[in-house]
Amino acid sequence: MDELNSTMQQPTAYNDDDIKTLDWMEHIRRRPGMYIGKLGDGSYADDGIYVLLKEVLDNSIDEYMMGYGKTIEVTVEEGTVSVRDYGRGVPLGKVVDVSSKMNTGAKYDSKAFKKSVGLNGVGIKAVNALSSYFLITSHRDGECKRVEYSKAVITEEAPICPTEEANGTLTYFIPDKEIFKDYQYKDEYIESLLKNYVFLNSGLTIVFNGKKFHSRNGLVDLLNENMTTEPLYPIVHLKGEDIEVVITHSNQYGEEYYSFVNGQHTTQGGTHLSAFREALGRVIKEYYNKNFEYSDIRAGVVAAISIKVEEPVFESQTKTKLGSKDMGPDGPSVGKFIGDFIKKELDNYLHKNAETSDALLRKIQESEKERKAIAGVTKLARERAKKANLHNKKLRDCRIHLNDTKGDNLEDSCIFITEGDSASGSITKSRDPNLQAVFSLRGKPLNSFGLTKKIVYENEEFNLLQAALNIEDGLEGLRYNKVIIATDADVDGMHIRLLLITFFLQFFPDLIKRNHVYILQTPLFRVRNKQKTWYCYSEEERVNAIAAAGKNAEITRFKGLGEISPDEFKHFIGKDIRLDPVTMKKEDLVKDMLEFYMGKNTSERQNFIIDNLVVEDDSEIS
Repeated sequence: MDELNSTMQQPTAYNDDDIKTLDWMEHIRRRPGMYIGKLGDGSYADDGIYVLLKEVLDNSIDEYMMGYGKTIEVTVEEGTVSVRDYGRGVPLGKVVDVSSKMNTGAKYDSKAFKKSVGLNGVGIKAVNALSSYFLITSHRDGECKRVEYSKAVITEEAPICPTEEANGTLTYFIPDKEIFKDYQYKDEYIESLLKNYVFLNSGLTIVFNGKKFHSRNGLVDLLNENMTTEPLYPIVHLKGEDIEVVITHSNQYGEEYYSFVNGQHTTQGGTHLSAFREALGRVIKEYYNKNFEYSDIRAGVVAAISIKVEEPVFESQTKTKLGSKDMGPDGPSVGKFIGDFIKKELDNYLHKNAETSDALLRKIQESEKERKAIAGVTKLARERAKKANLHNKKLRDCRIHLNDTKGDNLEDSCIFITEGDSASGSITKSRDPNLQAVFSLRGKPLNSFGLTKKIVYENEEFNLLQAALNIEDGLEGLRYNKVIIATDADVDGMHIRLLLITFFLQFFPDLIKRNHVYILQTPLFRVRNKQKTWYCYSEEERVNAIAAAGKNAEITRFKGLGEISPDEFKHFIGKDIRLDPVTMKKEDLVKDMLEFYMGKNTSERQNFIIDNLVVEDDSEIS
């Protein structure tokens, strides 16, 4: 005991030598998350390598918004990125300053760039610091200036020299592999990013690896691009100074919004989205002069809002959530500005367009009727879920949640949905209890295709899952950033995946659209020798592992998750976890696909299976 006390009383040294001041580039390299969010390897749309591209693009977009340069050229090849715009070009005497001196920019006084995205003079410097190679060249009025860097240290600075190239800035960078391990850019994430830029800036052309992106109808094109169901009435398009709004309804459940500030996709919304939702409900209620519930008015809504704010305040450097309460230093509040606009323009539109007004009224009445029909069931189910939350045997919760008001690593929170107790047992024993929760299914869940939301409340398993995720009233309260379906890679496991995805597509499509749903990849084989173990996720990996292990290799086939010991399982759900995102695109024809796979067209499906049967000849396998 005395020994313990003496250990506890050992003072920790704390003197002048313990206080360190880091160079700006060293600070960015040591704490990249403060500047670009999570690092990642390019597997997800919000990984750091896409934020680097976005930071460079934002500068080019700001130039376009000021009226300079209608085309931006983006080239991504084997992990290298170049962005060429045709704006005014960086003033030649300041090329070094804007790319390598912290808190240097043109946007502080709000004169040259009144409503820009990048206000802090940080973005391009962060790209420079996190790149193994960074080149910036400015072409301006027949002269050019070129500077090369490595990890934000100048390696070559060319003098100002004449050029015949058009005005504008070329930025070329290679993300540092010391920081971004084995990264790879995915075209679909880049294309999605670029589409948003052209939707928000009608008239802008972005050329990506030779492919042109252009939009004539702004946010209308955005909705048409993203909607996976048919709108119930033509898209309402309202445009004013510093604001653009599009609104429609569909037959899907939930609410679907896309929000932007100064061309920045605010994926987590913010003050402008809250104001828009509130104004939308209020104005429609006043127009019909009926005592509708706001939830019925907004049920099935698909909408987008873009506003331009002077000196916007975001809640982080990654700019995913607006914190500004006012439109500018002297402007009205964000709430009043949006509320007044919606009140005037939407009310006028509904008065002038009787067909739209009638279709909207029918949708609200249908939502109201459905809500009232299940009101009794809903109340019972909520009480049941509340009791279950206290001792929910299906849920082994974690300590940190996405909807916590503050804390670190909130976005790393996830929940594994498993089949049966054996699989959930292995995951529970090997998980990180701070960030990883487990929800155990009893067996195959109900096929919910074609059913109403009543089933979510009547079916105990679905009701408890909804309660665990906290998504009954929308995604604002979602408790886990990643909802991971963890089933065996056999026929039954595949069927459970289908049933769960059908459930989410039917009742919570936003969960998939906002990239929250994933499939856990688990290894099919384990190959090992006395020195090393390989986990193989495909036949190709198995063949390569056997070749590497040599002739004394021991090969094990994993038939199910329950067979994998907790000691081994921790390797598959740790930092090297492999996840396949469940995505939803317009061209997927979700309704037709669900109808075919999950509907009652038995004979059609049977014929398809018969026509596509593959018979394997295993006679040569000894």
